[in-house]
Amino acid sequence: MNDAASAHTPAPRRRARVRAPELIGKGGWINTGGKDLKLADFRGRALILDFWTFCCINCLHVLDELRELEEKHRDTVVIVGVHSPKFVHEAEHQAVVDAVERYEVHHPVLDDPELATWKQYAVRAWPTLVVIDPEGYVVAQHAGEGHAHAIERLVEELEAEHEAKGTLRRGDGPYVAPEPVPTDLRFPGKAVVLPSGHFLVSDSTRHQLVELAADGETVVRRIGRDGNGAGDFREPQGLALLPSGKVIVADTVNHALCTYDPETGAIERVAGTGRQWWQGSPASGPALEVDLSSPWDVAWWQGRVWIAMAGVHQLWTYDPEAGTVQVAAGTTNEGLVDGPAAEAWFAQPSGLAATADRLWIADSETSALRWIDPEGVVHTAVGTGLFDFGHRDGPAEQALLQHPLGVTALPDGSVAVSDTYNHALRRFDPATGEVTTLATDLREPSAAVLVDEDIVVVESARHRLTRLRLPEEAVRVEAVAHRTRRAATDVAPGRLRLDVVFQAPAGQKLDIRYGPSTRLLVSSTPPGLLSAGEGAGTDLFRELELDPGVTEGVLHVSAMAASCDDDPENEYPACHVHQQDWGVPVRVTPDGATRLPLVLAGMDA
Repeated sequence: MNDAASAHTPAPRRRARVRAPELIGKGGWINTGGKDLKLADFRGRALILDFWTFCCINCLHVLDELRELEEKHRDTVVIVGVHSPKFVHEAEHQAVVDAVERYEVHHPVLDDPELATWKQYAVRAWPTLVVIDPEGYVVAQHAGEGHAHAIERLVEELEAEHEAKGTLRRGDGPYVAPEPVPTDLRFPGKAVVLPSGHFLVSDSTRHQLVELAADGETVVRRIGRDGNGAGDFREPQGLALLPSGKVIVADTVNHALCTYDPETGAIERVAGTGRQWWQGSPASGPALEVDLSSPWDVAWWQGRVWIAMAGVHQLWTYDPEAGTVQVAAGTTNEGLVDGPAAEAWFAQPSGLAATADRLWIADSETSALRWIDPEGVVHTAVGTGLFDFGHRDGPAEQALLQHPLGVTALPDGSVAVSDTYNHALRRFDPATGEVTTLATDLREPSAAVLVDEDIVVVESARHRLTRLRLPEEAVRVEAVAHRTRRAATDVAPGRLRLDVVFQAPAGQKLDIRYGPSTRLLVSSTPPGLLSAGEGAGTDLFRELELDPGVTEGVLHVSAMAASCDDDPENEYPACHVHQQDWGVPVRVTPDGATRLPLVLAGMDA
């Protein structure tokens, strides 16, 4: 090799050589034209494994983050989604096939319903990205979202290094697109009844609104194009009729709110910048200058538009008169905590319904039905937390839902819950405190609207609206209960050191210009698991004290770190926020570990 060549050849990356485990999953492969793939099939290409589950909003954010990288490096990089379910419904193969189409996943997906590959790669959280080099060795692992910039830099280094070594193989990847299916709607999200009696439906996967005639079937018009042009909708969800006669639209993947005028056809963005909100960004101010994060539903209540801000586990409001937005409830921490709005925790709120004295909330990740009163206090009607779900009727404190996405106020003061992953329509009556089942054998119902004495359900995975007569008495179903089961970490009673390991990506450094750039929040379920160490702080380590009388539980850890590009000549370097929430199941045993490490950002393996 001559001197000129060696001057342009990158030095080999120094890293431990950890061979990537094989990819196995009982559900098989999707988007490969029926072909089963092995790690050897990716040799010569950089491979990115995306461990995701389709209920998880952070996972959906990562899918969007990876699209540009996937396109830019399509001849050297292969992305493989490893679908690792949380809910029982997510372990159904057809549900995964539907989700891959619904969210336009354009790469191979391994369906791993038993979490076999998840365990092999020691994954702890959704989403997690693992980078494997062209020779089949793990070189980095990133938990959470916001890592696309770091991964792209690593990919560019791998391309240069393996081009020089002769171990890079360029060419087309193994992705095979499925055949399109002709239907009038495709995975619709929400619906609203227009003053004309027609239905307006958010046709989410086709990035449009669709107006249907009063029969709920005949297409009157389509609004919006295909989601690829400037100003188009991108996976719109929630719809609400405003006093002005316009419809407010939660334009979810555009991180915006728009209005649609059924009379003129005019569409106007009224809130959001098109960028996703990150920790440290303004959370109030002029509506068109504040970032939003995956608004999933909207409702008109108390003279404002309330927003189920699924992406940050909060409720926000938009004031059309003042042209402003602000946080109304929630801390951004994921979980189920009631109380004053500023202290409450939500987990991916996805459905809203307003009555005179309360705003009902379908809090999907806690499988809960919740509400907020006019004084700003948050209450839970049904549901216990992130890990308990099922299909069980009876008193509200014992009843179970499974990832509901919609809630509808009924004339008698009760509410109908679109119990999405149970494929059911449920009813909660505040007067009796009872939960009953109105209908089963729906397919991923995501919303419902009232029409006279009927309720019209958005059957998202059947791509249609389904009209049901509201029965006088609900149908009882056999009770089923589940708890999310992941391998528990054995920890010793007493002192446990928690270390959140963070290393700024190459070319960046911690941003300490305005004080601490890190934050750590710790709590537990049950609360008695922790004798000491809960609460917030700025260090990424914490001495915890575990009560020896509590044998098992879940440690809830939320960590954040901010880093900026390390460029002394740039007075205003670009900065990046890295954030991740973990729910770590632990089993307290005398022989358990005394240290719990969690990786916040990607590091060389």
